Amino acid sequence: MGVVIPLEEKSADRLIEPLTALVAGDMDRVNQTILSRTGSEVTMIPEVANHLISSGGKRLRPILTLATAGLCGYSGDGHIKLAAAVEFMHTATLLHDDVVDESDMRRGREAARVLWGNEASVLVGDFLLGQAFRMMVEVGSLPCLDVLSGAAVVIAEGEVMQLSAAKDTETTEDAYLAVIRAKTAALFAAACEVGPTLAGRAKAEIAACRGYGANLGIAFQLIDDALDYGGSSAKLGKNVGDDFREGKITLPVVLSFRRGVAQEREFWRRTLEKGEVVDGDLEIALATMKKHRALEDTIERARHYGAMARDALELFAPSPWKHALRDAVEFAISRAH
Repeated sequence: MGVVIPLEEKSADRLIEPLTALVAGDMDRVNQTILSRTGSEVTMIPEVANHLISSGGKRLRPILTLATAGLCGYSGDGHIKLAAAVEFMHTATLLHDDVVDESDMRRGREAARVLWGNEASVLVGDFLLGQAFRMMVEVGSLPCLDVLSGAAVVIAEGEVMQLSAAKDTETTEDAYLAVIRAKTAALFAAACEVGPTLAGRAKAEIAACRGYGANLGIAFQLIDDALDYGGSSAKLGKNVGDDFREGKITLPVVLSFRRGVAQEREFWRRTLEKGEVVDGDLEIALATMKKHRALEDTIERARHYGAMARDALELFAPSPWKHALRDAVEFAISRAH
């Protein structure tokens, strides 16, 4: 039973094309940097790292670092290493996430933990974090180092918050949003903040870029939450319903639980808290979400944060960068239409 009908992949991708075109030259340099920095005499490190890094993904976070640097007129080279550092931070969190969540799939391929084991995934994630911080130091901007190291702390806090709320059907919408602000939005915000910081722009412009990234990050995660129940495995890069099978409490579940009758709440407790999932339960979950408009309202929340992201850009004069960044918000949300 599909509830959210995704657009054709091409129509959503078209919205991100202006941004990827603007950063194409810089992104080539970022990709070269990423490849050179995954090298190690310990052969398992490049094997594990490149398995995930080469598996696709739009590299949206480093693209945002390059784009906000462009928006703010930065003309040096530091944004290349910072963008690579942002991607390494993101990849490290994915490697760690898959271990914590016991996920088998990532970006349409077997997760690194399945192929090399949990220990290797965690340790290679640590290696990538170390390389990320090394590149930040090489750039020589203490304010940028402060932004990204602060994000690393907040992301880790978000992971622990999610762990403590895991399988808790009593989780409130506010508590869930606090988790994704930390887990997802913090890196989006930092990725967008280092560009104007490096360019030495005014505090108001730095704050605007940070606000853009934070709100885009929340919108992006909320759409991912909806897609897990109403998307396609090709679009997700993992199996539809993985969040349900892993007992993850996401916003569609929070809304369905709150709006449900006693029998429906007991269903969520059985499947998510106790992990007693049987054949047909995913279909029941989808039907319950449809009844309570949980997916539609999750997407509506995402649109709200998307609007705030676009508003944050209004501080800047019209430019190809500004228009492309606005389109990136539409891209994030249109994935669920």
